[in-house]
Amino acid sequence: MRESIYFYKQIRILKNEKMKKTIYVASIIAVLFINLASCTSKSGSKEAQDGVVIDAAHNSRNSLDWDGIYTGIIPCADCEGIKVQITLNFDETYQVSYLYLGKSDIPETFSGKFTWDAAGRTITLDTENFPSRYKVGENRLILLDMEGNLITGQHADMYVLTKRVENGEEPE
Repeated sequence: MRESIYFYKQIRILKNEKMKKTIYVASIIAVLFINLASCTSKSGSKEAQDGVVIDAAHNSRNSLDWDGIYTGIIPCADCEGIKVQITLNFDETYQVSYLYLGKSDIPETFSGKFTWDAAGRTITLDTENFPSRYKVGENRLILLDMEGNLITGQHADMYVLTKRVENGEEPE
């Protein structure tokens, strides 16, 4: 009789250990599954070529009032500065004028179409006559270098055009 009680206790201990191992393994699998599920892209976002996750639901193109008139004076190598005015229209057309301060009283004007990059953050004007890539921000356009990168250095803020509001004043 004692042997049978001892035998049943041993079976119960083995069952408890087996149950603990099963629970432990199931917990590890659940944690791994949750981690893998949280690493996948959220809906409405995509990965750009440079590996940056882009939120397609919120970008300059669809979240900002980007159409309007942008003005500023950018640096010039052989004049006092270039007064720039760019008008972006909602139909993705533009008009731009460049006035070379201290050199000419007549602005050079161009018009055409512009395109958005895949991320909806920058535009490219369809011309080779003047700088054509701009990052679109809240009430501003930032002139980009020839490779499409932000211009850096102590004069970086001189490459920003600000949007005029309806009454012709600069926005705050």
